[in-house]
Amino acid sequence: MVMLLAITMISCKTRQSVVAEEHPHDENLQLTAYSDAFEVYAEAKPFVAGQQSSILAHFSFLKNFKPITEGRVTISLIIGTEGIRQTLEKPTRTGIYEFFLTPAMAGAGKIIFDIEAPDAKSQIVVPDVRVYSDVHDAQHNAADAAMSSSNGAVFTKEQSWKLDFATEEARFESFGKVIRTVAQILPSQADQRVVVARTGGIVTYSAQEIVEGKIVNEGEQLFSVESKGMADNNLSVRLSEATAEYNRAKAEYERKKDLAKDNIVSQSELLRAETEYTNAEANYSNLRANFSLGRQIISSPIKGYVAKLMVQNGQYVETGEPIVIVSKNLDMLIKAQLQPKYYPLLGSIVSATFINTSSNLRYSLEELDGKVLSYGKSTDIENPLIPVFFKVKNSVGLLSGSFIDVFIKTQSNNMAITIPNEAIIEEMGNYFVYTQLTPEFFEKRVIRKGVTDGYRTEVIEGVSVGERIVSKGAILVKLAQASGALDAHSGHVH
Repeated sequence: MVMLLAITMISCKTRQSVVAEEHPHDENLQLTAYSDAFEVYAEAKPFVAGQQSSILAHFSFLKNFKPITEGRVTISLIIGTEGIRQTLEKPTRTGIYEFFLTPAMAGAGKIIFDIEAPDAKSQIVVPDVRVYSDVHDAQHNAADAAMSSSNGAVFTKEQSWKLDFATEEARFESFGKVIRTVAQILPSQADQRVVVARTGGIVTYSAQEIVEGKIVNEGEQLFSVESKGMADNNLSVRLSEATAEYNRAKAEYERKKDLAKDNIVSQSELLRAETEYTNAEANYSNLRANFSLGRQIISSPIKGYVAKLMVQNGQYVETGEPIVIVSKNLDMLIKAQLQPKYYPLLGSIVSATFINTSSNLRYSLEELDGKVLSYGKSTDIENPLIPVFFKVKNSVGLLSGSFIDVFIKTQSNNMAITIPNEAIIEEMGNYFVYTQLTPEFFEKRVIRKGVTDGYRTEVIEGVSVGERIVSKGAILVKLAQASGALDAHSGHVH
């Protein structure tokens, strides 16, 4: 499906708007069109019936604006029901196919490019192509159609192919209110475990060094808590007592069970003996399972890393005291805190953009497979801010405890023209973009911008819907303009 069709006729002289002298080249047609996969930009001599015209066509992939390096391209010039065509099996040089056509008759028609690249096929139609009856009419109409710009910049396809460059259309889309704030990255509660001492005693580290950030496996021994030699809560004494009580209760229960068969012991006595035996067995089994040689073995309950150490080697801990936190670091919480004035908007949050202030890397909520988890429903004097929580997958190495910039996007019926943030250049407090006149000729234009969501910015004035702007590499176009490289033909062979 054809996305955009355009024909412009721009003279070499007018593209050098700051140069007074005549350009040595003739007036050329500038043909630009797009499909869903390709951009084609062609320079051609005005078509005259019975005369050969050369067409220098540049083909770029829209996915990355890099040139076609191989593939078959057929050009067809159709006037009414008559047409001529030429097929080239490979580029004349990288990204460029040079065709030669001799139209047989004058009239209005169209050009069709059929592209068969290794990983994509497409057809691009350029309508309203005119073939003239004589050279004078062709040159006269080309001159009349020529455009100029007092603030134009030439950036050839050969230049853009070598760099990170792209263009795209300004969109007219729903753009709700954006709340900008700072948030903190926190571990997910479901993603970490707190390990506590099940008995009081002295903490002893395992043979390996245990430090924060250490990767641990599930079941890996981390510490032991020893109470051997202590007057109170001595595990060895407790285990000996539990063993003795278990053996006594077991023997007493078995003896009374035999006596009960002859009705020498009542059922109530037998039931009491069975209860004492069951309790003693549970206590004995628990101590045997969790403690060995008078100490508690503490192992990692999950595979992850040591997020926080709460005790030192040789420190005494009480029963139930936290010792270590182990985290998987797979899911993270992002906590933002907002002023109460934003509370009416919090129910309409649709997405968010997170920007790492140290690396300037940017991620959307969707890229991190995240969701809005919850937001606060009340405030108090001690903390008058409203917390907003996002849950995300930590697929990009988010650092727990660090702070990031957040652009919270809310749903709205407001429509706005938007462009990528990378398209905007700031100069002394003013903002500019480069709008495309042809894929090699761009006009520097001042804009008035509105809010941004971290990815795109609202344009209040300066750009119209559907205009193509430089979305990547705008600073490179600016440098080319500043260097005075105004000859669009400098990279081509005519």
